[in-house]
Amino acid sequence: MTVMTAAAIEEFLDEVFPFRQGTIEGVDEMRATMSLAIEDEHLRPGACVSGPSMMALADVCLYVAILAQIGPEAMAVTSDINCHFLRRARGDRDLIANARLIKLGRRLAVGEVELFSAGDDEPVAIVTATYVLPDRDEDDD
Repeated sequence: MTVMTAAAIEEFLDEVFPFRQGTIEGVDEMRATMSLAIEDEHLRPGACVSGPSMMALADVCLYVAILAQIGPEAMAVTSDINCHFLRRARGDRDLIANARLIKLGRRLAVGEVELFSAGDDEPVAIVTATYVLPDRDEDDD
């Protein structure tokens, strides 16, 4: 069950993480979807989206999925992130991130994010990440 809506998360992020990129498209139980309108600053030579831009969107999208489950927590931080680039992300299309939490424990959250060029069925990258969560109620597992 989600405890924050996409709008509430956007408002929270505006306060604690105002320089993030991307727009929250939706949140659901253990999931989040975001998009990034690609601008020149996101491109590398060859008119494809840069790796840092893709990883940044994936990182924020997974953070959004976590916030939807645990509520406003600024100190949930990335402790590990791994990206597998699968194919060129088109520079003429938005980048879409679909995050899924694999495990949400008391101290750690683990998830994966599939990144797509808008309109394509095949992912351009797969990102896995672990977040360290601040102490929460003991009855959380």
